[in-house]
Amino acid sequence: MSYKSVTELPGQKASKEQLDMLYTRYKFASQFCQDKKVLEIACGAGFGLSLIAEKAKEVIACDVDEEILNYARKAYRNNKKIKIMKIDANKKLPFSDKRFDVIILFEALYYLENTEKTLKEIFRVLKKSGILLICLPNKNIEGFNPSPLSKKYFSVPELNKLFSDFGFGEAKIYGSCKIKDNIESKIISLIKIFAIKFNLIPKTMEGKGILKRIFFGRLEKIPEQIEDEKYEYLPLIALDNNKINKSYKVLFAIREK
Repeated sequence: MSYKSVTELPGQKASKEQLDMLYTRYKFASQFCQDKKVLEIACGAGFGLSLIAEKAKEVIACDVDEEILNYARKAYRNNKKIKIMKIDANKKLPFSDKRFDVIILFEALYYLENTEKTLKEIFRVLKKSGILLICLPNKNIEGFNPSPLSKKYFSVPELNKLFSDFGFGEAKIYGSCKIKDNIESKIISLIKIFAIKFNLIPKTMEGKGILKRIFFGRLEKIPEQIEDEKYEYLPLIALDNNKINKSYKVLFAIREK
């Protein structure tokens, strides 16, 4: 199984919530990028690079999968501020020390072969006063379904420890996309738990699209670029770094200067 099979790509069908989450990730990140040198690691198809580039001085986006990168290259072929590179985040990053003001690692931490090695490299190429942004699914919610290619997911306390252990200091951790407390959501959660228990959840994004259509109704195509103000920004709520959270689907961890 390749990363392409588990990666969101342009043209795939997505629910409104999924698109709102995509937008929220990059809209949140963009506020830290004004006149900054930015690196996005494991950028995938690069959906939010235009939002980052609107403010940043320079944007380098990298991924290990050449086929996935071709989507980003096509989308930003005329944007001189964005550079797309093939880089394996599990190896030494091809950048000088203290090169970047902001480093973004969205929906990728749990795929790393060697988290320790990659975070040491991030610490090396990030300026002393730089910002690190991480986003990942919350493994502690009911009915959580891990990616078949994932290595390790992190809880809120584990994320905070990760930042501390590798020299980034105490993390600021937020939750987004609050789980709805209604009958419909509870029924969907129970169905997911049943499907996970009996290994009925499709492994690929294409297969999951069928289930999304059943649970969420009308779906939209994922665009090449997430446009500003076309989607809903989902609020980020500050969390207690020392407590496991089960109320939000998505976690953000940030190291600010």
